[in-house]
This record gives sequence, C-alpha cells and structure tokens, in this order.
Amino acid sequence: MSSSRTRTTQIFLASTLYGAATLAAALDAGVFADADRRVLLVSNNAAIPETTPAVDAMPGFDALRGRFDDIVSWNATIAPHHPSGWAPRPDDVPLWERHLRLAWGLDDDDIELAIESIQVNPAMAIAEIFTGVPIDVYADGLMSYGPTRNKIDPLIGTRVRRLLHLDLVPGLKPLLLTEFGVASQIVPTEAFLKVLGELGDAHDVAASVPSVDAPALLLGQYLSALGLISAAEEEQLHLRMMRGAVGLGHTRLVFKPHPTAPAQWSQAMETEAAKLGAELTVLDSGVLTAPVLAEVLYQRMRPALVVGCFSTALLTASAFYGL
Repeated sequence: MSSSRTRTTQIFLASTLYGAATLAAALDAGVFADADRRVLLVSNNAAIPETTPAVDAMPGFDALRGRFDDIVSWNATIAPHHPSGWAPRPDDVPLWERHLRLAWGLDDDDIELAIESIQVNPAMAIAEIFTGVPIDVYADGLMSYGPTRNKIDPLIGTRVRRLLHLDLVPGLKPLLLTEFGVASQIVPTEAFLKVLGELGDAHDVAASVPSVDAPALLLGQYLSALGLISAAEEEQLHLRMMRGAVGLGHTRLVFKPHPTAPAQWSQAMETEAAKLGAELTVLDSGVLTAPVLAEVLYQRMRPALVVGCFSTALLTASAFYGL
C-alpha cells in the first residue's frame, strides 16, 4: 500500500528588491530546506502603488526570477485594499485561507512562510491567514538590530523559527523577536554580493545607469511620507546633504530617491546645485525608468562618497563595499 507524501510550498513575501535579493542569496546558500514549490509573493507598499513599480517590475529583477516557481501579486489578491492598511477580520480568516489556497493552486500543501516586517501588514495579515504554519522572518535592513517595535500576538510570535539577516554590523546580534526566543541566522555575505553582482550585470540595469565618474551619491528617504517630518523639512534635508558633499570637495553629485518615496520633482535641488557650482544627476528624472538598488550603483559608479540620513544602504556601502 503506497503512501502519498504531502507537497511542501514555501511562500516568500517581498516588498523591496533589496528584500528579494536577500531571499535569493539565502536560497543560493541553502538556508532554506528543499521544497516542491516556491512562490514569491510581491507586495507594493508604496503610498500610491499605481505610480510606483512593484518588485517584479524593477530593473534587474529578471536575474532573481529563476529562484522561484511562481510570482504572485498581493496587491492584486486583496484589491482594492492597500497592503499596509488591510488585514482580515478574525471571523474571515478561514475563508481567506481557503480562497488563497484555491487562487494560488496550493491545494492541501504544507505551507512555510518567509516574511519581512512581521510587526506590520502585509506580513502580519499573511501570518494570520495561514494559521499554524511555521514562519521564518528575514530582515531586509537594519530593523532587525532593534527590539520588536510593536507587540506581536504570541500565536504568531511562537511560530517563528528563525530570524534571517545580513551581517551589516559584524559582531552585533539582532534583538528583533528575542522576546520569543527566536534564534538569528546570518545570510552569508558572499552569497548576497553574488546576487547583487547579477543585478548589476543585468542588461536593463547596465544600459540605464548613467556614466558619472566617482560621484558623491546622495540617498533619499521617504520620511515625510511616513509622517516623521514635513515635505519641506525633507527637502531641506536633501539640500543639507548636497551642501555637505560639496563642502568636502565633491562637484559631481548623484541623487537617488527612495524607491517608495512619493514621485515628485523639486527644482530646489537643481537650483542649489547651480549655486554651489556642482553637477547634479537625479535618478528619477528620466535617467532611469525605474529605481535600481543603491548597491548596484556602488558597483557600477564606485562613488567617492555616500551620503544618507536613514538608510540601510549606508551600512552596505561601508561593510560590503568599503566605501
């Protein structure tokens, strides 16, 4: 009498290309066990998703696509709701699980989740829908080093097996989820740099990165979109970054807005650059059709200086590229 084995499907949630690259590196390094099927669940968490490319539309993503059997859009699944603001009502959780299993062809598969930012939606919503399944949390930035900023339901927190993170601050152990005794595991730096190299060599990236010799690379954020500071204050912050770079002797400046920052053009930076006698290239002003990772710019531009205010990319510049 033959026994049939239950199929295992791993679902990987990614809202940024940096996160997807982290997952790809973890897969390449054998951090995840073998599975019958691997699904990349893409969530576009930008304030206005319709005006911002999703992860699978970013330049270079095709270099990552082969690690996954299927690509599924979370935005399309829960439309017209926004991923950051929607979660199922408790009574509807069983209905949503049945719906997703049918819509994504999961049948009666054993599910394993790998999610980011477990303390907020959409990760929290997905963990709630797939009740009882094991969870790996991966950190696509520096947040893992601080304590969990929101209280997490023990029914979810106790299901987390591991915290996967990049070694951005060598020797420092993450605090995220330590209240549940979750062990941390490093995604090997060599595997991550190899994946970033693939992204940088992708045709749609290589052909679109402007040729600027050893510039000062300024990294924007989306602090005003988060309500942390006003738009005017953020604009002044960018101008201060420019003045600081020029004050150190840099006259070739490249400004990279954050991928999820609101799409808006300001003449202030261009005007300030002219006053300072500097040459400014803004990477969302027609030079690139969609944003690329800062790490790709590190490879292809080799900037002489990286300037930022609140960015994981500052740590990768220092720890991984020696900039």
